Amino acid sequence: MYLAFLVAIAPVAAIIWYVYIKDKYDKEPLSMLALSFGLGLLSTVPAYITSEYLAKVGWESGPELLPTFFYAFLVVAFAEEFAKFLFLIWVMMPSKYFDEPYDGIVYGVMIGMGFAFFENIIYVLDGGMETALIRAFTAVPAHACFGVIMGYYVGMAKFDPVNKSLLLLKGLMAAIIFHGAYDFFIMQERYEMLTLVTFGVLLFAIFLSRRAIRIHQYNSPFNPVHAPKPISSIDFPKKQAVPPTSTDNEKKEEPLKKPTPPETSSTKDYDLFKEDGDFWEPSKED
Repeated sequence: MYLAFLVAIAPVAAIIWYVYIKDKYDKEPLSMLALSFGLGLLSTVPAYITSEYLAKVGWESGPELLPTFFYAFLVVAFAEEFAKFLFLIWVMMPSKYFDEPYDGIVYGVMIGMGFAFFENIIYVLDGGMETALIRAFTAVPAHACFGVIMGYYVGMAKFDPVNKSLLLLKGLMAAIIFHGAYDFFIMQERYEMLTLVTFGVLLFAIFLSRRAIRIHQYNSPFNPVHAPKPISSIDFPKKQAVPPTSTDNEKKEEPLKKPTPPETSSTKDYDLFKEDGDFWEPSKED
C-alpha cells in the first residue's frame, strides 16, 4: 500500500516540478506555491457539495448517453472546475506576486494538483496500485492540463481590464469543456470504443497546454529577449561617400540621425485555439 501511495504522489510532484522550472524569468515564492496547492486541497469541499446538489437532479452515468453527458459536464466538470476557478481568481489573482500572465498557469496547475492529490489518495485507498498506475498517466495529467488552460486565460485577464470578463469566462468554459469531454467518454457505457476518445481529448489538452506554456513563457515581460537594445549594440548606418560636383548648388550633406532603440515588446499571446492566430495584447481603455 505504501508503494501505491508513492505512485499516487509521484506524478503530482513531477508535474509541479515541470511547471515550476518552466517559470524561467520570475519564479513564484514557495509560500505562494504552497498556498495555491492548499487551496486545491480545499477546493474539493465546495466541489463535492456542488456535485452532490446537482446530482439530485437525477443525472448519472450509465448506458443512456444524454444523462451521462449532463452528469459529466455539469455534475462533475462544472462543480470541480468552478471550485478551482473561484480560488484562482479570488485568492491568487489579486496577489502582488501574480505579476505576469505565466503566473496564471503556475497557480492554476498548483490548485489543480492539490485537487488531484486529494482525489488520488481517495481512489488509491479504494483501488490500490492498479488505480494509482492508471491515474498517474491519465487523471493527474488531465487535471494539470485543465489548470494550464484555465490559467492561460486567467493570466491574460489579470492584465487586460477591458476584456477581463470575457477572458475569465473563456478560461472557465475551456476547462469545463475539456474536463467534461474527458469524463464523458470514460463514463458512457453504450459504446466501448468511445472510451478511446478519452485519450484523444487528453492528448489534445496536452498539446494545447504545452503551447500555452511556450506562449506565456516567451512573451513574459521579464524575458530578456524583449528588453530594448542598448545604444552601443545598434548598428548605425555608414556614411555614404558623396561624389564631387562642379555646380554651385551643391547639396549639403545631411547629418546622420541617431537611430532610436526598438520599443520594448509588450506582453502578447496567440489565440490558444488557432494555429496561426493574431497576437493578443492588453486593450487600452479610452
